[in-house]
Amino acid sequence: MKYFLLFAVLFCSITLFAQDRSKISVPPYELAKIKGLVSKMEHDEEENLKLPAKSYNALSLREKFTYHMIHAESYSQNCDAMPPIENEHKKIFGNLPDAFGEYSWSERQQDFLRGQRDSVMALIKESVLRSKRMGVNYKAAVVAMNSWEMIPFLISTYNTDKKDHDILTVLMLLMKQNEYKPFMTSTSFTKLYGEDADFRAYLDLNKANEDLILERAGNLYKSKK
Repeated sequence: MKYFLLFAVLFCSITLFAQDRSKISVPPYELAKIKGLVSKMEHDEEENLKLPAKSYNALSLREKFTYHMIHAESYSQNCDAMPPIENEHKKIFGNLPDAFGEYSWSERQQDFLRGQRDSVMALIKESVLRSKRMGVNYKAAVVAMNSWEMIPFLISTYNTDKKDHDILTVLMLLMKQNEYKPFMTSTSFTKLYGEDADFRAYLDLNKANEDLILERAGNLYKSKK
């Protein structure tokens, strides 16, 4: 009985970790209004869920931020369900989990992120500092905007408790996007993004890998300043 209870506790902990990786952050800016708009949208012929241009253009910047962070417009069916990954809590993945399931940000939404880059970064920082967590949608936005300027903030956020290992994933994706040579020529890069790597490729979670990612990301930031 004792061993069964221990197994149950471990199983629940691992399951909760997997769910937490896919959890989004929900901005507070006019949230009820945005949820109301989203609830009234209808699918188009391609199953996309897109707010009409007139309604979208009438939103303020903060309202658009909330809209994009809780809703992705473009539908893209995943034919093959991803099997569960064992011991996720012991891995540093090369890629982030999907933030919106079978949906992704449309071109219009990506244009907003890039066009309002400074404002979006500021709103993400504000939200993370308030909620003490960084959802997968915020991480995806940082990557989509190539927000290397946020590296010190990401490192500081990670070092708070060193539990959100997907922040390390974001740092590696930023190094990849910026073609940071010490990372691009490393064995870590080959394992995660080389020809034989797949979307679920990972590094073992240990202090050496953790410290190296943080050090390289910090050096990338210094090289860009």
